[in-house]
Amino acid sequence: MSRNVIRDTLVGLSDRVYHYSAPPDTPPPYIVWMEDGANDFETGNRHVEFVDQGTIDLYTLDEDDPLMQAIPAALNATPAAWYRNSVQYEEETKLIHYEWVWEV
Repeated sequence: MSRNVIRDTLVGLSDRVYHYSAPPDTPPPYIVWMEDGANDFETGNRHVEFVDQGTIDLYTLDEDDPLMQAIPAALNATPAAWYRNSVQYEEETKLIHYEWVWEV
C-alpha cells in the first residue's frame, strides 16, 4: 500500500513516529502522520490511478531541529510528491509545528 512508503520513511528517522496522534505527554520532538484524502486520476467514470494524500507533522521545541531537514530529505528519496504547507508556533504547548503535505 502506498501509505506504507510514508510510514517506513518516517520510522527510519525517529522512534517517536505516530499514526494520527501521539500519546499524551509524548516528549518532543515527535512526528505524526496521517492520510486525509485521495487525489485519484479518473477517466471514463473510473478510477484509473489511485493516490493517497495526507500530512506529516513535526512537533519540536527546537527551531533548528535536525528532523526539520531530515524529513524533506527522506521524502525526496521516495516516489511521493510533497510540499511544506506551514510552520506554526503552538502557543499553548510552546511547540513549533511543521507540516508537510504528501501524495503517493
